[in-house]
Amino acid sequence: MKINLLFSYLNYDELYFSSKTVVVIDVLRASSTTVTAINNGAKEIIPVASVEFAVKISGGLFTGQTIIGGERNTKKVEGFTFGNSPLEYTEDKVSGKSIIFYTTNGSRAVVKAKFSEHLFVASYLNLSAVAKHLAELGKDVEILCSGRGNAISLEDIICGGKLITEVQKLKEDISISDSSKASISLNKSFGKNIKKMLKETEHGQILLENGFEKDIEYCSKLNILEAIPVFSNNALRLLSSVRVTDG
Repeated sequence: MKINLLFSYLNYDELYFSSKTVVVIDVLRASSTTVTAINNGAKEIIPVASVEFAVKISGGLFTGQTIIGGERNTKKVEGFTFGNSPLEYTEDKVSGKSIIFYTTNGSRAVVKAKFSEHLFVASYLNLSAVAKHLAELGKDVEILCSGRGNAISLEDIICGGKLITEVQKLKEDISISDSSKASISLNKSFGKNIKKMLKETEHGQILLENGFEKDIEYCSKLNILEAIPVFSNNALRLLSSVRVTDG
């Protein structure tokens, strides 16, 4: 089993991910929001790569059971039901509903990796559950960090390093790439106090300036959820409700 970490999705085309096992990470905040919404009973999350496409496909769905959520440059898109705060996606608001989801980086990373054989979403919230599943699956893994704009996001790389470390504890004979080694080192250096680290990153600073301190505090919580979103038929759903084979 080999684990490779990609600092951003921007330098890869869709076919790169074909037949691979991929884990998308966007700690602040798309993957944290996705995990939370799925954990709180959302039927599915349909990731899209543009605001325009989100609006277009929402017109063909049953509006009473459909939510449009997400952000552009941190702020909720005008006309959307929710933004990208995981705290908005409570059980009473999302249970049983389809969520069309656009974010500046996270949803686009999922769309880029849509041809993967197995595609999961991870955050600090469900990190242990994802690590256990990856170890059981035993496949080579590409950890795809969403980044921010045209730059890397330190928090995604550190979370990826933590994920790799947890898989190493569960499975022997794991080979890791140079980028994976770098992420493990960064996790050792900066990942001991997750909340502090998130607040000090560039993205964390932007969220603080825009009043999202509670989001950062929530996204820093480690292993509080067991839900694993898995991509199937153009949507993310709860792993247990989707048959994922190992062959």
